[in-house]
Amino acid sequence: MLSRTAENLFWLARYTERAGNVARGVAVAFRMAAISARLGDEGAEWRALLTASGGDAGFYRKYEAPTAEAAIHWLLLDPDNPSSILACFEAARRNARSVRTALTVDMWEALNDSWNHLRNLAPDATEGENLVDFLGWVRERVTLFNGAANETMLRYEPWRFVHLGTMLERADNTARLLDVKHALFAPEIEGAVDYVQWQAVLRSVSAMRSYQWVYRERLSGRRIAELMILRPELPRSLAACHAAVADTLEAIGVGQGGRFGECHRVSGLLKAQLRYGRIEDIFAQGLHEFLTDMITHTAELGAEIEAFYIRH
Repeated sequence: MLSRTAENLFWLARYTERAGNVARGVAVAFRMAAISARLGDEGAEWRALLTASGGDAGFYRKYEAPTAEAAIHWLLLDPDNPSSILACFEAARRNARSVRTALTVDMWEALNDSWNHLRNLAPDATEGENLVDFLGWVRERVTLFNGAANETMLRYEPWRFVHLGTMLERADNTARLLDVKHALFAPEIEGAVDYVQWQAVLRSVSAMRSYQWVYRERLSGRRIAELMILRPELPRSLAACHAAVADTLEAIGVGQGGRFGECHRVSGLLKAQLRYGRIEDIFAQGLHEFLTDMITHTAELGAEIEAFYIRH
C-alpha cells in the first residue's frame, strides 16, 4: 500500500475518534460545571477540558477566560481550533476523499453524511438544551463510522491503518483525561464532590457499568485509575489501546515480509509496561508523572509510525 494512502487512513481514523472524544469531554464538563460553579470556580471544568484536548494555548490566544460559551464554541465549531468537532469531521472527510476507493460505502456515507449535516447546522444547535442532543449525535456518528469500519472492511492493510489510528488516538485521550484529573485519585481523597467527579470520569469513557462489573464495590479513586490504565477488559483503557496498537503494528510488519522498525519496539515496550504494571507501583512513581510519560511516549510512537510508514 502506498505511504500516502496509509497516511490518509491513519489520520482519517484519528480525526474521527478525536471528534467523538471531544464530544464526550464536553458532555461531562457541561454536567460538572454547575457543581464547580457552586464551589466558586465556574471555569474549573472548562480549563481542565481545554488542557486535556491539547488546545488550551490556542484558546487563550483568542479568548480571555474559559467561560462555558467560549469553551463550547472553541471545542465544537471554532474554525481556528484544528481539534474542534467541526474541524475534525472536515479533516476526516478530506482524508476520506483522497482514499475513497479504500473505504467501504458504509464508511464513506457515515462520514459524508456527518459532514453535510454539520455544514447545515442550525444556529442554535449547540445552545442550551440542544447541546446535549448535538453531542449525542456526534458520538452516534463516530460509533457508526467505527462500526462500519469493523463490520465491512476486509482485514487487509487499509483496515489495519484505520484501526491503528483509532487506537492510538484513544490511548492519548484516556491518558490526557486522567492526567488533568490526577489529583482526584490520591488515596486520601474521598468526599461527596470527589465521588461525583469520579462518576464523571467514568462516564466520559462509558465505563460506569464496567466498573461495577469488574470490581463489584463502591467507587474508589485507586480502582478507577487501575481500570482505566491497566485493565485490558475496558476497551478505552491504556492497556487495551496499546495492546491493540502493538498487535496491529505486528500484523502490518508481518504482512510486509517482516519489515519492522523503531515504532514496533516502542509500541512493544508500552504494551509490556501496561500488561505487567501494577497500580501500586504507578502510585509510588506518581500518577501525574506516569501519565505525563504515557502522553509523551504515545506522541513519540505516533511520530515513529509516521516516520517508518509514511515519511520514509
